[in-house]
Amino acid sequence: MLNIVLLEPEMPANTGNIGRTCVATGTRLHLIEPLGFRINDKMLKRAGLDYWEKLDVTIYDDYQDFLNKNPGAKIYMATTKSKQKYTDVNYEEDAYIMFGKESAGIPEEILLENKETCVRIPMMPDERSLNLSNSVAVILYEALRQQGFPELEEQGQLHRYRW
Repeated sequence: MLNIVLLEPEMPANTGNIGRTCVATGTRLHLIEPLGFRINDKMLKRAGLDYWEKLDVTIYDDYQDFLNKNPGAKIYMATTKSKQKYTDVNYEEDAYIMFGKESAGIPEEILLENKETCVRIPMMPDERSLNLSNSVAVILYEALRQQGFPELEEQGQLHRYRW
């Protein structure tokens, strides 16, 4: 099972959207405090809709607490600063994909300790970054694609018509 890690997320709507994406893909969500909102925040629940109760989520006191509770985790770090594109790596079945807070990303000290697993989404040179929930979806779906979309191939049904 893949893992999405949010380091100090600030916006409840982004985290709610990411939670919904995690539920839809069978992915675990890891939240590293401090959070810029309360878990019972109305915006968080609204963005996550009724999915939040189905979410496999773990909350950590800080980055070190996350590392201590997930020893040996293979962590890919999403950053605009990496030379390596998110499509250049092969995501393991139990990979952790980390994203930093909306206003600052992952601290550079952490990035420098993990240069070989940093990845970026290509963008126009003068753009700062994509929205956090969009970035999570882009990289998560690449990891799922590489794995053959395990357990996600159930076809939806039309409401009034038949295929």
